Amino acid sequence: MLARVRTAALWGLDAFPVDCEVDVGPGLPGFVMVGLPDATAREARERVWPALRNAGLAPPDRRVTVNLAPADRRKEGASADLALALGLLVATGQTPGDRLGGIASAEVSASEAPERAAALGELALDGTLRGTRGTLTLAESLWRAGARTLVCPAEAAPEAALVQGLTVHGVNHLTEAVGWLRGDSLPRASPAAPDPLAEREAELADVRGQAIARRALEIAAAGGHHVMLVGPPGCGKSMLARRLPGLLPPLEPSEALVVTRLHSASGLRAPGRGLMATRPFRAPHHSVSRAGLVGGGNPPRPGELSLAHRGVLFLDELAEYPRSLLDALREPLENGEVAIARAGSHARFPARPLIVAAMNPCPCGWLGHPKRGCRCGPRDLMRYAARVSGPILDRLDLQIEVT
Repeated sequence: MLARVRTAALWGLDAFPVDCEVDVGPGLPGFVMVGLPDATAREARERVWPALRNAGLAPPDRRVTVNLAPADRRKEGASADLALALGLLVATGQTPGDRLGGIASAEVSASEAPERAAALGELALDGTLRGTRGTLTLAESLWRAGARTLVCPAEAAPEAALVQGLTVHGVNHLTEAVGWLRGDSLPRASPAAPDPLAEREAELADVRGQAIARRALEIAAAGGHHVMLVGPPGCGKSMLARRLPGLLPPLEPSEALVVTRLHSASGLRAPGRGLMATRPFRAPHHSVSRAGLVGGGNPPRPGELSLAHRGVLFLDELAEYPRSLLDALREPLENGEVAIARAGSHARFPARPLIVAAMNPCPCGWLGHPKRGCRCGPRDLMRYAARVSGPILDRLDLQIEVT
């Protein structure tokens, strides 16, 4: 028999719907999965078979063929585990598949087929369900594809319920999902509450003196200008930069949705949490790789530049970053997004942070200090200044000397 269950998979920040087609036919027992699954998805058999057995259900003892359609797009992660388990049970006749929708045939067109529910979640060996990375993005893609009902792990259900128009049922164990297929009712999950605001954010009131630098931060926050602070060690550059998010207003609902999707798809947030309420602050070390700062990898992942979207990206010790790494920021800062091209596909990540850069005035750091003299020669100063290219300096609108 053949069964089809709708699920979704991640690619970078975006997600796309996937049809998990399960065919159980005659032949020697075996398992074949096609449709460009990654290593995690290919290991689904080693999770699903023990989960079925430990849940008191019968794993198939015939030849099983699984196709993750569309077959020309790579799938990553374990989000299809629950869909595969339910498809196996329907294909072997252990549960009805009415709630999962019908399969279009010559007599019933795809437009007339019953509405299909979707399933997301990773299975543990004992049949319990775990949330997956990027639940909000996965649920939103399924809703855009026409799904109106979603069964997913209970810990991730509040996050999926943030998608308006999608009825989400949270289950803790595979047996609860099987009972739902057999006609049992499940409660509808409520959307997660937004993250609580911090009791007290870092404020400029903590800073004594530095009137010019404080004024520059106020202008940067009001007008969305990038700023660079130049001064000797210990003058307060890092302290000033960490207080810039406190000048920014809370995230708008549309901004909070995009920022939450970014952090959820990157695995930086536990499944089931609500929308982010505070603007992100990211401060990568100068030894960060290009993929870590701008984004990249295979599959593509957002970098620190995108994780700071609508927030603040603090680049301390700017002159210590490799020049090629800083030059990679030129196009994203101009266009407001990062475009990553791979042989098989493309990925785009939003990137509109406020950038605060800090650097010393010279290699030893004491140029212009009233008590400690600078030991750097003219050539040292020229080489140090040349570490940051002109196009990057041109994008830093406010360049302030901090004494």
